[in-house]
Amino acid sequence: MQPRFQAPVRQVIETAVTRERLRVRVRGAVQGVGFRPFVHGLATRYNLAGFVLNDNDGVLAEIEGVAARAFVIAVQKDIPPLARIDSVEVKSLPGQGQTGFSIRASAGIGEGHTRIVADTATCNACLDEMFDPTSRFHLYPFVSCTDCGPRFTITNRLPYDRQNTSMAGFPRCAACAKDFADPANRRFQSETSACHCCGPGLSHPIAHIQAALVQGKIVALKGVGGFHLFCDAANDQAVKALRQRKRRPHKPFAVMVANAACAERIALPNPAERALLRHAGCPIVIIRAGFSVAPSVAPGLRHLGVMLPSAPMHHLLFHLPGAEAPCWPHALVATSANRQGDPLVIGNAEALRELAGIADLIVTHDRPIPARADDSVMAVINSAPVFIRRSRGFVPEPIELPADGPSVLATGGHLKATLCVTRGNQAFVSQHVGDLTGRATIRFYQETASRLLAMLGVVPEIVACDLHPDYCSTRLAEEFGLPVLRVQHHVAHLAAVAAEHRLQGPVLGAALDGQGYGADGGAWGGELLELNSGQWRRHGHLLPLKLPGGDRAANEPWRMGVAVLTALGRGQQAGDRFPTIPFARPLAALLAADTRPGAPTGTTTSLGRLFDAAAALLGVCTVQSYEGQAAMALEALVRVPRVLPGGYAIVDRVLDFSKLMAALLTPGLRAGEGAELFHGTLIAGLADWIGQAASEYGHIRVVLGGGCLNNAVLAEGLAAALQARGLTPFLPHAVPANDGGLSLGQAAIARAHLLAPGSA
Repeated sequence: MQPRFQAPVRQVIETAVTRERLRVRVRGAVQGVGFRPFVHGLATRYNLAGFVLNDNDGVLAEIEGVAARAFVIAVQKDIPPLARIDSVEVKSLPGQGQTGFSIRASAGIGEGHTRIVADTATCNACLDEMFDPTSRFHLYPFVSCTDCGPRFTITNRLPYDRQNTSMAGFPRCAACAKDFADPANRRFQSETSACHCCGPGLSHPIAHIQAALVQGKIVALKGVGGFHLFCDAANDQAVKALRQRKRRPHKPFAVMVANAACAERIALPNPAERALLRHAGCPIVIIRAGFSVAPSVAPGLRHLGVMLPSAPMHHLLFHLPGAEAPCWPHALVATSANRQGDPLVIGNAEALRELAGIADLIVTHDRPIPARADDSVMAVINSAPVFIRRSRGFVPEPIELPADGPSVLATGGHLKATLCVTRGNQAFVSQHVGDLTGRATIRFYQETASRLLAMLGVVPEIVACDLHPDYCSTRLAEEFGLPVLRVQHHVAHLAAVAAEHRLQGPVLGAALDGQGYGADGGAWGGELLELNSGQWRRHGHLLPLKLPGGDRAANEPWRMGVAVLTALGRGQQAGDRFPTIPFARPLAALLAADTRPGAPTGTTTSLGRLFDAAAALLGVCTVQSYEGQAAMALEALVRVPRVLPGGYAIVDRVLDFSKLMAALLTPGLRAGEGAELFHGTLIAGLADWIGQAASEYGHIRVVLGGGCLNNAVLAEGLAAALQARGLTPFLPHAVPANDGGLSLGQAAIARAHLLAPGSA
């Protein structure tokens, strides 16, 4: 996550010989955050004349008066809460003898060279008004001001003015117009503000929605970035009905609660998680679960995804006027409203068509959503916030890069797809798009690429994509008509971590992942790589295992269990180990009979597939209904990781966990004991493997990337083990460790490629 204020601020001062008047250009996230009212207030305080306006480059002001230089200093301090300044440029002009200061209409529409801020949760001042019976905003589900509310998801184009947002269809009433024009009002120049008289409205009363939830019904409610599906999180029958209708048998649901105090009733947050819950982006936060929600909310897991209301209408769901218990129901399942494989639903007609078979009640509103955005998902790992999914509330905040560079577009991967555009020393990673497996998601992906480039005013010099030739993201890269750079999957994972930490020069990296197309055409996923200025080499990898069924093995962990049994010479046990799977015994025989390297199944070095094998052999999970289910269930069983002596070997830079996997077959070994043995030995082996390579290369900086780093036991244990060896580990924070962060790494490699000598 990026800091609210970025310093030092760059100033460019040009002088003139005539009487001083200053033109002040402020660049950054300065539109839609109350920056023009802030400038107006400063100018009034310093008795300055002139004007301020929005344009495609940010905020432009001209000021004249004896305190003009003091204004330049003050405009960089105590800025509005949502503002972020990248630079302030000052030019001296001839004085005009002007009097008075005004906010002028915005100048320019088209390609932008500024940026918009992320959506933010409702501020306390607006909440006070919403629950104040004497306020004209009383119980208004779209209350907002310059310090809160939707921004990214309602913006059609820049500059950020009401007519360029989805609020364009809601002319202000007299009262709202008065607020907008009054410098003393906190809604002065607030583009999103509206009230019952002039603003958007819900299709159903809040009381109607509450009644449906209390009755155990499923409600589809249009929010800020799209529709949610809600039901009472304590009603197991309602939760099971939602699972059946959404065809989501096991994947955990997130839960929304009224406030941070209510979160303590269903989960056990630590101080860092409490702080993350209160973040203005309102992410879903992964927290140790309590006991007050239905078992079907997060089956088989010890953690729960918890979030606070991200919009005024969500607060109203928990508000019962006149009741003593304002938090009833005390928790609601809140999950993205979409059919399996499709993107989040955002349109009213689309909702009535697509959600009719899922929701008992569909609640729309009349404000369009130009940019759909799922909820962000975060966790605290190794004492720091990390992203599992980066989207609403954080996009399009930029990630600062080590230096200025050329503009590039990176198209990400195939699963958990995102895109990345660089401009100057900043990288803009798109909201989570999803898996590029259906036409609707692919259209959303293409729209996101066009929107991101247009809003940033960028024409990329090169397009970076994954090395896999059949990914939809690869084909999109080829359609731009620009030079294409193909970046190996795990190199991109590690480059993303190096980029966000602004590491330059050689680093050692461990890519611990589920799957990725290797430079040799194989399935990689447990790689030790050295990176240096866009160049890389493979130092080592996990011992390859056969991959029966290819990509199908990722959904059926029992296949990797059979592969391990066969590799250990115990394939004859497959039928007994997996008695409900008729094909287990024949598959073991097939694998044992075929001794040719890589045939007929191919092989993989993936750590993710090793997790699958362990989960299958321990009887934890043999078939997955969602990605990562087996690994998450295995992690949930760990209390204290334990190391198996001699449980791994390192031969010619290849890390072999065969003895560990054999130990998991010990008769009478309980699943929890096996999970602890697996995690502890894995950490010890990886740390030894990385440590030996670090000694060989003389590196102390180690970047860790790949989807397996979402496992807190592994990530924290490995980071501690490396630190104990005198190494400095770097984990992903600004973007997800999983494929949601690939686009940032691809962009970093592409920039390095363009900046390399002789790369013209």
